[in-house]
Amino acid sequence: MTRDIILLDGGMGQELVHRTDDKPTPLWSTHVMSKYPGLVGQVHTDYFDAGATIATTNTYAIHRDRLVGTELENDFEALIETALKEATDVAREGTQIAGAIGPLVASYRPDIHPDHDTAVPLYAEVAELLKASVDLIICETVASVSHTQSVLAGAMTAGKPVWMAFTLNDQDGTKLRSGEPLADAIAVCGNAAALLANCSAPEALDAAMPILAQSGKPFGGYANAFTMITKDFLGAKPTVDALEERKDMGPDAYAAHVMNWVAQGATIVGGCCEVGPNHIQTIADKLREAGHRIV
Repeated sequence: MTRDIILLDGGMGQELVHRTDDKPTPLWSTHVMSKYPGLVGQVHTDYFDAGATIATTNTYAIHRDRLVGTELENDFEALIETALKEATDVAREGTQIAGAIGPLVASYRPDIHPDHDTAVPLYAEVAELLKASVDLIICETVASVSHTQSVLAGAMTAGKPVWMAFTLNDQDGTKLRSGEPLADAIAVCGNAAALLANCSAPEALDAAMPILAQSGKPFGGYANAFTMITKDFLGAKPTVDALEERKDMGPDAYAAHVMNWVAQGATIVGGCCEVGPNHIQTIADKLREAGHRIV
């Protein structure tokens, strides 16, 4: 069965690392916008050229709590404005801009995510700054049920469609990184416009697709190509050099996973960390070869 498929872009942070000789820092993808103006926009352009129809803004790590104690502490609004401009300046006809909201405090750490009453206004503040420049908001790397509830509540205040993207246990894609069932997070997503899995092993997303499909909402995913999320990366102020790229997840291997998701009904696919323009190009080629239309 052929269908219309939305093709997301790939990873941003790792692409930026690969395109410079600088050592990554905890705020690397944020620092890079002032040190290398236009580089983020070039990455967006390369993904569009590869066939992506959505650019995900480089706002994942721009939270007040992540900037505290750094030289960027007072640049919260300006950083979001810069990231939005890098995306909107290169947008083209037929494409969309997705405003990214990453986790507060740290990725993959549901144990230190703020409580609901603290988190909702912080997420809402980001959503408010994104809304004028984006077509939708995508809440990324959502690691627990409580994280799901707070980021969805905050994002919904912007009045834009909200897509939820869950990060999964790499060994068991039926569970979130918190250990809770993915189905429990889906159960509190009534207001979400689409449900995805992201930043987890492709094999974990293989297991998640039937669960996402049961929601009745548009669904899909975008995996990473790391060997595993290491203990070093789960510590304080992590950097991506604590993670290792998989050598068995080149464009063809990754695209095979994506086509399996599409075969299970997924209509929104793309890539996360260590998935670059060549991967997206291969996915686009295989989707067209299978008779699907990229929209």
